[in-house]
Amino acid sequence: MYKKIVFILIFIFISKSFYAQDKLSKVKFGFAYGIGNELKNTNYSYSNRYYKLQVYYSVLQTKHLEYEFLLQPELNFAKHQLLNFYFVKPDDPNYIEKRERYTKLKDIKEYVLNIGFLMRKPILKTASIYVSGSVGPMIIDTETERLSEGFAFSNIVALGISFKINNITFDVRPNFRHVSNAGLKTVNSGYDTTNIDFGLLFSL
Repeated sequence: MYKKIVFILIFIFISKSFYAQDKLSKVKFGFAYGIGNELKNTNYSYSNRYYKLQVYYSVLQTKHLEYEFLLQPELNFAKHQLLNFYFVKPDDPNYIEKRERYTKLKDIKEYVLNIGFLMRKPILKTASIYVSGSVGPMIIDTETERLSEGFAFSNIVALGISFKINNITFDVRPNFRHVSNAGLKTVNSGYDTTNIDFGLLFSL
């Protein structure tokens, strides 16, 4: 009987310690997986899957809202193909060769560092909704008719919902993404995609 009481007291103490740590923690760390596709059009196809590391830092908490800074290194694997070869104009140098090259299905890798902010509103004791925005410098390894190889930006606007169990947060985040190079290179039509992320975060 004595051992049972001691065990129960230890269990309660540990549980409260974890709860207190979660309440006081300003930092969450985790990862996410996402998939996406281009906004429907007749010019090109683009599908992607990506992996993110995630770091969230709570900057300010009010009675109804919480504001967080986010950092998300990302590796993106995309498939792209030009569907409308007339997108490459005859006044473009070597346009015939470019039409032939760009209409082939391509595998593309993108290396991104998303930096942004998030505004969160609790809706239940263990759930919250939020809106976030980020801008990410990125490197793209393949030139297409829509974007030059090399440096570009990934801009994301997202709506999300989170569910917390102890110090683990489960995340679902539909989002819109625009990729371009801000006119730094000649080819800059960019990509527009709708995506959805699934993530896990651990309170540190």
